[in-house]
Amino acid sequence: MIYVHWIGLVLYGLIIVITMVTVLLDNRQPSKTIAWILVLMFLPILGIILYFFFGQNTRKERIISEQSMDQLTKRSMLEFAEQRNLQLPESNRSLINLFANQSLALPFKDNEVDIYVNGYEFFPAFLKAIKQAKSHIHIVIYIMDDDPVGNLIADALIDKAREGVEVRLIYDDVGSWKTKSAFFERMRNEGIEIHPFLPVRFPSFTSKVNYRNHRKIIVIDGKIGFIGGMNFALRYVKGTGKQPWRDTHLRIRGGAVYGLQRAFLIDWYFVDRTLITSHHYYPSLPTHQSTVKTNNCLAQVVTSNPTSQWPDIMQGYVRILMEAKTYVYMESPYFLPTEPIVFAMRTAAITGVDVRLMIPLHSDAKLVQWSTYSYLKEILEAGVKVFFYKAGFNHSKLLVSDDFVSTCGSTNIDFRSFDNNFEANVFFYDRDLALRIKEVYLNDEADCVTMDEVTNLRRVPFLYRLRDSIVRLLSPLL
Repeated sequence: MIYVHWIGLVLYGLIIVITMVTVLLDNRQPSKTIAWILVLMFLPILGIILYFFFGQNTRKERIISEQSMDQLTKRSMLEFAEQRNLQLPESNRSLINLFANQSLALPFKDNEVDIYVNGYEFFPAFLKAIKQAKSHIHIVIYIMDDDPVGNLIADALIDKAREGVEVRLIYDDVGSWKTKSAFFERMRNEGIEIHPFLPVRFPSFTSKVNYRNHRKIIVIDGKIGFIGGMNFALRYVKGTGKQPWRDTHLRIRGGAVYGLQRAFLIDWYFVDRTLITSHHYYPSLPTHQSTVKTNNCLAQVVTSNPTSQWPDIMQGYVRILMEAKTYVYMESPYFLPTEPIVFAMRTAAITGVDVRLMIPLHSDAKLVQWSTYSYLKEILEAGVKVFFYKAGFNHSKLLVSDDFVSTCGSTNIDFRSFDNNFEANVFFYDRDLALRIKEVYLNDEADCVTMDEVTNLRRVPFLYRLRDSIVRLLSPLL
């Protein structure tokens, strides 16, 4: 028995060493590498299990041939899109080129945008769009719960499927883990095409539990698109417990819907292996039908994922911060920033740019909240202003800068969104829309308290600061 014990220890030691070497050879960010090595060293057995589920790097695996897929869908958009008098703003040409060169995210003009700041505004507009659908409904969603909101949407989609409208739905298998398969099977039996994204089944795909489709994209008839932070669940209307839910979602008509359609169809190929490029899904731009006024509201739909060569959305945030002249206002429910984001925020603030960050006063994840405090100290020292939203849980993911550039989508300012998740944001270049997004931010700021009102970081007890710093080591994994 003694020999068995020692053999087990030796085998376990070999597994630990091999895993650590694998982590080192992945050449990830040093902070992420150190975090995993610490987990493997100080959490026996549990560390191996966590790495198996959350740590394996699929960036190099290229789960799908993304570059060839992008080329195909780019050709389909270029074939169908006709943009007269497209003018790119010189002040943001480098940012536009960044997305166009890396993500093949084409800039589209003539966009009209409605902004919804809660579920009471968004869901009625979404259900109305479903009711008016004539051709197809395409949806990528992270969470779809079997609750009153989820069932209301499911019933509306079933009604359209019975009318002969094509309905395709992708839901994230982990995000919708609590939703029983019977809920989706009911829709599938009514003719709706449904696929889970990277289903987690033991032992297959268990390492993919860490790589989730966090996007919230809806396309109706190729003419109307929705994107933002809201999922299909009751809490996005009523909130959780005593906390009302604050979120931001956009309704878009115009050229940017082509970009949303392309993002969906790439995801559809991912789950269904069916390549869809028909003109049917890229109808004439609404301006040709006189339903949207000609304007120069430019938009780029930018996606990022763990199989991409570059972290596109994170690079966009860094570029905006580094090019800002007057201000950058940001909202995020979670703040576990990568080193480039911290560097860009501090650099912008030190140069005199008014950099503001808004996060919830009470997070829905304690570990995340503790880790966040250690990052806040870094940016506060550089002059970044931090605001805590106190009127509920603020799940918004938005940014606005210099009364011209703005973005909204599914991306949080954290390691998971920038590095591990499949995300989507729309970046806009338009003064009128930027001012509207800015107004949303300032209205939220009126319901905030400052860092000084919450706590003085210099006077936080030593044990609390030690706790926050220790948890920070795990922030790339949270």
